[in-house]
Amino acid sequence: MKSDWKTWITQFFTWWNGQTLNTRFHTWRHGELVGHDEAGNAYYRTRGGAKDPALGYERRWVIYNGPSEGSATPPGWYGWLHYTVDTPPTKEDYKPHAWEKPHLPNQTGTANAYRPAGSTLRAGRRPAATGDYTAWTPGG
Repeated sequence: MKSDWKTWITQFFTWWNGQTLNTRFHTWRHGELVGHDEAGNAYYRTRGGAKDPALGYERRWVIYNGPSEGSATPPGWYGWLHYTVDTPPTKEDYKPHAWEKPHLPNQTGTANAYRPAGSTLRAGRRPAATGDYTAWTPGG
């Protein structure tokens, strides 16, 4: 875990490491904790579900446990954050189906990223073009 001074410095100078000082203050002043997901991300809404006068509905936000990565939001919480559903996952008794896989964050830029055959980062030959298009040529 980061030391306290390092946490304050990153919150002052960066937005991608969880939350900024302004977000911390806004959350303390106006936020109501709705729940946490399995990754430790915290989900908030406007205290008491009050509607924002500019928006006409309550504000909802997440404070990530670690780097701010939108793909780290599980499907149930994603639906709640984007007003697809009104009931947060903490108030539901949802059991995933046997065929549902656990949430996997975006793997782009990691060793687990998808690299098709023929990619510069993977061995193998690139599949031949199928001839379903005609290449552009200048003046043609």
